[in-house]
Amino acid sequence: MPRFSVIVPAYNVQAYLHEALHSVLRQSFTDLELIAVDDCSPDGSGEIIDELAAADPRVRPVHLTENVGLGRARNAGMEHATGDYLVFLDGDDTLTPGALAATADRLKETGSPDVLVYDYARTYWTGREVRNMQARQVTEDGPAPFRLAERPGLLNLLMVVWNKAYSREFIAREGFRFPPGYYEDTPWTYPVLMAAETIATLDRVCVHYRQRRQGNILGTTSRKHFDIFDQYDRVFAQLDARPEFAEWRPVLFRRMVDHYATVFARPDRLPRGSRPEFLRRAREQYRRHHVPGLRLDPRTRLRHGLVRFAAHRTYRALRLAKAAKLRFGRAWTAVRGGLRASLMRLHYRVQLRLPVWDDLAVFTGARMTGHGGDAGAIEEKVRDLAPHLRTAWLTGPAHHHTVPTATRRITPGTAAYWTALARAKYLVLGGEPGHPVVKRRAQVRVQPMPGTPLKRMGLDLQDRPAAARGTDFAALLDDVDTWDYVLSANRHSTLVWERVLPGSYTTLEYGRPANDRLLQASSEDVAAVREQLGIPHGTVAVLYAPTFRDHRRSQHRPLDLDRVLRALGPRFTVLARAHPSYGEPLGGGEHARLVDVSGHRSVESLCLASDALLTDYSSLMFDYAHLDRPIVLYTDDQEVYEATRGTYFDLRSCPPGAVARDEDELIDIFSTGHWRGSRSAQLRAAFRTRFCALDDGRAAERVVRHVFLGQYAGMPGPRPAEEQHPQPAASSGLLPPPTTEHS
Repeated sequence: MPRFSVIVPAYNVQAYLHEALHSVLRQSFTDLELIAVDDCSPDGSGEIIDELAAADPRVRPVHLTENVGLGRARNAGMEHATGDYLVFLDGDDTLTPGALAATADRLKETGSPDVLVYDYARTYWTGREVRNMQARQVTEDGPAPFRLAERPGLLNLLMVVWNKAYSREFIAREGFRFPPGYYEDTPWTYPVLMAAETIATLDRVCVHYRQRRQGNILGTTSRKHFDIFDQYDRVFAQLDARPEFAEWRPVLFRRMVDHYATVFARPDRLPRGSRPEFLRRAREQYRRHHVPGLRLDPRTRLRHGLVRFAAHRTYRALRLAKAAKLRFGRAWTAVRGGLRASLMRLHYRVQLRLPVWDDLAVFTGARMTGHGGDAGAIEEKVRDLAPHLRTAWLTGPAHHHTVPTATRRITPGTAAYWTALARAKYLVLGGEPGHPVVKRRAQVRVQPMPGTPLKRMGLDLQDRPAAARGTDFAALLDDVDTWDYVLSANRHSTLVWERVLPGSYTTLEYGRPANDRLLQASSEDVAAVREQLGIPHGTVAVLYAPTFRDHRRSQHRPLDLDRVLRALGPRFTVLARAHPSYGEPLGGGEHARLVDVSGHRSVESLCLASDALLTDYSSLMFDYAHLDRPIVLYTDDQEVYEATRGTYFDLRSCPPGAVARDEDELIDIFSTGHWRGSRSAQLRAAFRTRFCALDDGRAAERVVRHVFLGQYAGMPGPRPAEEQHPQPAASSGLLPPPTTEHS
């Protein structure tokens, strides 16, 4: 008997069904049966099911002789189910990697409850992924299992069948079945949650809920939306039949009214001319199921009034008034914004005609985020070595707390921002300002670069449209012409930058100022960061930091991190850092030893906290190599990356450590200890010799002395490699020796 029976009804979903079914069959947890129900679909869904059934014995096809609808198709699937737990998935949705393994683990942890509720995320055709706004309801904090009365907030979740796993024994004992018609989830989900004696939650996105552009059943205009009234009659009939459910009547009444108002307000659901009839039916239901003395939230009184009095015309008038107010607000905002922009442009032109302030240096980091990076290291060193200079940092209010108190905080777009750009003597702009900057003859501009270039940059992207993404190369070179100094981390970087970003600037081949912190950190600094991140003592922390994929709109997630962590055991923790360009975490797993650090403002701190780096083609490997800690590369798509972005050298010819090309090989590298073996150390030493000769913890000092103090003579040179002693990893000396190396 399998652990899970996954039931997938299919009707007119041939375009999505392959992906849905494969998302089940490719789960790392394999103790399952997949019951695919062809609801007499007129498209190719039935053939797709039969093809997979022929290839995989876990697939059990069910072909219905007539179209019975989503609910009764699920009933047909349940009749064939033999698993301990029932899992439902719609034919156009998908399970996330590792979802069933995480579900099985949580069921075991919580004593096999009647119902396990997990989370979902909406996925859009643009590649955007948005987690459920009520995700806090599935937190695993607190005792488990529990009854609904202990966690009534679960009723605030979307009332669907596919965000839960159900004990088949519990469902059979209670006799639950799906009714016909639209909104069939409603008379299933509410009674199931009320009847369950044991409920648990899994704080993990297990389902990707596809938001189709067209073709979604509930987004189709039809009189079948009137089925909602019969569905709620069934819910309240359950309440009447089971007195122990009576306490939930007020909650379900409020949910019913809110649901009716939502269907009525959606422009794409009810046929033309049917809205008055819908409201009359809703009013009848309101009176039939009304709970005397019910207190209403002020925010919902309008909706209740709409349903209670069938106030179609009043509601329409209020909607029109609200729409008019919104249109006026948008118009006024546009006018006000245009007027402000014009005033700021005038202010900037005036400031450009005033004298430059010789004692002001302005800094900003990449994307104008918080204090840090190369610009942050230089700013700190300016305050140390050149106290006669005032410093200011350009960043939004959300990042003001990251700026040292001795440094002025300036918000982009304000008058102070334009004044600073126009009149500061020194401009150290680690990221692009929001608008073009005029470089005055009396100003000095220093351009920190984004690390050591592995991927192609600048003019080398002219024949790579997927990576260039409409870059205006003429404008790029105009910006280059405003640079006085370019910072270079090593000889390789210098040769690349001067060719792909040609200009009259001076290259300062002094190393990366941001790396000073890596080379100056103490064991106390490492311990403090690990404690802040919650890394258990004695565990190996692996920083996973993949790079950006120009050819993809959505984030590249090649690894099932839950599976990797289960395979490696409790000794390992993964710090997952998504590339900042995506603006969202790597996601895909909620393992206790998987820590999302995408929002951590200091990548240097993450490097210090970790014991090893796992990356692909990210320039972070060059910075991390200064720590002389293990680096593992995961290059599952190297051919595609080479074809779309291109690299300046083949990583396979001089990698900084072990290289894995698939997930199993990666697990083997870590489980056998090859990630820190002698061969990996040899590769890392050669890599460090080639790319890490200049950094010694004094790069920022060299920049400040040269640019801000004019001390060209007697500049401190880099320390020899044998005199550099970066702080060892926290786990060094705590691990057993690796097994025999791969040949």
